[in-house]
Amino acid sequence: MGDFQEGNANLPHYTGHRERLRERFRTAGAEALADYEILELVLFRSIPRQDVKPLAKHLLATFGSLAEVLGASEARLKSIKGMGDATIVDFKVVMAASQRIARSAMVKKPVLSSWSSVIDYCRTAMAYEEREQFRIIFLDKKNQVIADEVQQTGTVDHTPVYPREVVKRALELSSTAIILVHNHPSGDPTPSRADITMTKNIVDAAAPLGITIHDHIIIGKDGHASLRGLQLM
Repeated sequence: MGDFQEGNANLPHYTGHRERLRERFRTAGAEALADYEILELVLFRSIPRQDVKPLAKHLLATFGSLAEVLGASEARLKSIKGMGDATIVDFKVVMAASQRIARSAMVKKPVLSSWSSVIDYCRTAMAYEEREQFRIIFLDKKNQVIADEVQQTGTVDHTPVYPREVVKRALELSSTAIILVHNHPSGDPTPSRADITMTKNIVDAAAPLGITIHDHIIIGKDGHASLRGLQLM
């Protein structure tokens, strides 16, 4: 088809669409755009000479939501016709930026007074992971974040967790309180019996050393569960 420049009378049909979409984003903001149109704006960067609307709509139909598209694994994205390495990198940059933004909102103030920021961050970071991750948010005496670490990554339905390692890391960081977080790739955040037992074991290991376990949050695609809120710890 050849290269096309601005002002060329033979511009392909999608060029005008791209400019109109960018202008609508600039003037009306993201809320005025559908999810597939936001995806189009991302795809414009790495696919410069193609109508990307069909690809954007196909990605949403395949994965279910904008967040699930951006959070999908590289292998799954590569299985979609039209998704190349550059496009996948762009998706992962957008996802990383959103995670950084969510984390910065969490660390600015004591987490117990900004609990919604903690939940938003955990959902952004973990809701669409395809394997279980066990994350620990370490807090200081003021309940501000010292560190946020993924301690273990497991399979689609199990992550090995060792209470002694959790406590050891808290002591290394001089952390006096922690929040446990893990995801259920199945999407259902309902705590399992193993989740409840593991939480009790960590609480029992931490208490003699003066380390408080504020909560154990389970993240799923469809929401989250708090073991403390459910009175399971």
